[in-house]
Amino acid sequence: MRKLVPKPFTFKGGSRAVLLLHGFTGNSADVRMLGRFLQGKGYTCHAPVYKGHGVDPEELVLAGPEDWWHDVMEAYQYLKNEGYDEIAVVGLSLGGVFSLKLGFSERVKGIVTMCAPMYIKSVETMYEGVLEYAREYKRLEGKPTDVIELEMENFKKTPMKTLKALQELIADVRSHVDRVYSPTLVIQAKEDHMINPDSANIIYDEVESIQKEIKWYEESGHAITFGPERDQLHEDVYEFLEMLNWKE
Repeated sequence: MRKLVPKPFTFKGGSRAVLLLHGFTGNSADVRMLGRFLQGKGYTCHAPVYKGHGVDPEELVLAGPEDWWHDVMEAYQYLKNEGYDEIAVVGLSLGGVFSLKLGFSERVKGIVTMCAPMYIKSVETMYEGVLEYAREYKRLEGKPTDVIELEMENFKKTPMKTLKALQELIADVRSHVDRVYSPTLVIQAKEDHMINPDSANIIYDEVESIQKEIKWYEESGHAITFGPERDQLHEDVYEFLEMLNWKE
């Protein structure tokens, strides 16, 4: 069986650092192409993998937002310890929620959110998404159908307190968005069927940043970093980063 174990990455470029954050049930591969693109433009990029992500789905439900926030803070501190004083943060989906949280918790140079949810999905809807993720993970491992079905039946018996905690995280961040003052770029796919696209308007309207912008991508879905407009996405993120008032 093929094990899929994505790793954190650090792509060294210049003195300007970008923290790249993946989504729920995702991993560092979500932002890898963007990281390589920005490295080519002179930025140092670092991406963690949250606890329980990129491994067997049975481990995902044993972790929760507190663990993942700890991973985000560790990644931020890693860049600080490496000598990067100025750090921008770019996040996809849940990573975008964490980008906003980092924006009102720490000092960041700028924030980019990509398809970040501000509306709370029902636990039932999120649960269906986790089941779909688990089944696909097992399929990619090369397991036979009968083994997958047996494992899925056992998986469904696992308590998923994680999902309620995830709802609470999104609600908490939404209630504090008006404490974000760093320059902010809000990116949203029009064909996003995973979250309510109006989330982008909430973020844009409520952040207190003097420098803020919202961009809509007509042809992309939720996984915008893999979508048909990803080259434009790369250029837009780069253009935003270039507009920030870096020291050097």
